[in-house]
Amino acid sequence: MTGTSEHGTGWSDLDTARLLLGKLGVKPADLMAAPARAEVPLIADYIPLVERAVTTGTRRVYGPYWAKVVREWGHRHVNEPTALEISQLAEQVREGAVQRRNARGGRGAAEHLIGALRCMYGYLVADGILTQAENPAARAAKPRRLRSARMALPDSRLGELCRVAATTGNDPALDALLLRLHMETACRRGGALALTPHDLDPEQCLIRLYEKGETVRWQPVSPTLMSHLLAHAESRGGLGNGQRLLRYANGRPITKKRYEHLWRRLGEHLAWVETLQVSMYWIRHTTLTWVERNFGFAVAEAYAGHEDNGRGSRSMGAMATYVRAGLPEVATALAALTGEPHPLAIKTPAQAPQANADCPVSDKSALSQ
Repeated sequence: MTGTSEHGTGWSDLDTARLLLGKLGVKPADLMAAPARAEVPLIADYIPLVERAVTTGTRRVYGPYWAKVVREWGHRHVNEPTALEISQLAEQVREGAVQRRNARGGRGAAEHLIGALRCMYGYLVADGILTQAENPAARAAKPRRLRSARMALPDSRLGELCRVAATTGNDPALDALLLRLHMETACRRGGALALTPHDLDPEQCLIRLYEKGETVRWQPVSPTLMSHLLAHAESRGGLGNGQRLLRYANGRPITKKRYEHLWRRLGEHLAWVETLQVSMYWIRHTTLTWVERNFGFAVAEAYAGHEDNGRGSRSMGAMATYVRAGLPEVATALAALTGEPHPLAIKTPAQAPQANADCPVSDKSALSQ
């Protein structure tokens, strides 16, 4: 007698499954075979592959932490470390972090360690070596990021910085130029260091900045700053060779050490610089705050060179698509900030909201050395 299911159809569940598998061309033996998986590599073997796949900036930030992982776990397979072990290693890195003048208890080091491992395991998942459920770095919590202590500096403080930079040290002309460049453009340190003569457009008073995330943008500068950049490059041998623009008096390109030297010296002359741990990023913060207060968020975002990912600003949502600012608006803000006309500005500085007349960004005496 033919067996019947509990629903009375005359077919058992097994018969139904066999019929379905037959239609799909799947044999029962196929279901017994485990899916083929890629060979699980050692951590010491896989990290070099990841390093060759990421950008130079990512490699520079995560490289020391990948080296730490190789020293600690290089002999282990990538599927062996657990989320708990990753958290323990992050705590070990946090406790051993170098205490610099702007250190915040090693939180940044722990965050970078977990970020480096998340980057590595992201490639392992993409390669099919591990599944997302097997990714231990995704389950290891990063330290809570503390609110930044940076603030916009008042005009009087900016004036003090310009005065000390232009009257002390072994190269006051260079240091005054660096401050002026960052005050006008709010550029990042990497953008200034990467400048070459090919990145200057004297006719339109623009400089091309290569910054983090492989972003490239044109940023307006005042005619005064452009003339000093050209004079600096010409006098120090950096104008015709197509190489780095900002140079020491002996012709060697400057590095980030010049910034460290500058702020160390400013801290020696100005106690508040040392107390607040002021750096060049504070100048960026100051300029962008002024632009936002006088010209709105969209112009400040364009002035900052924040990357447009096509989805609008995280703060403004889809509305950012409709209020996005361009070079003319940025040039207009710069003209008001410096008190100098700019060829791309929509309005003249006299028609635009004015910066404080005492703002040292418009004080050319800082560049007179």
